Amino acid sequence: MAYQQPPQQQPGGTPPSNYMVGSIIAIFCCWPFAIPAIINAAKVNSEWAAGNAAGAQSASESAKKWMTIAFVLGAIYLVVVVILSFTGVFTASTSVNTY
Repeated sequence: MAYQQPPQQQPGGTPPSNYMVGSIIAIFCCWPFAIPAIINAAKVNSEWAAGNAAGAQSASESAKKWMTIAFVLGAIYLVVVVILSFTGVFTASTSVNTY
């Protein structure tokens, strides 16, 4: 008699959000933090399909966390660059000293 595995049951309800679109957009803000967001976003659907609702929820929360970090750091970087450009840090000195 061969042992048969019981069929895996799908968790009830809808799967948690995978935040894939936001994670991909976050690449343009701060890519080092967007990469873990994309990795975790990709795990959500596979964990859900495997019947692991807790794993899917954990991956979803992790994807959201990394995506948020990437967006916040990207916004901070943008603000700093704008401030520095308005203060003239990035401009070349055009004054000529003649004696």
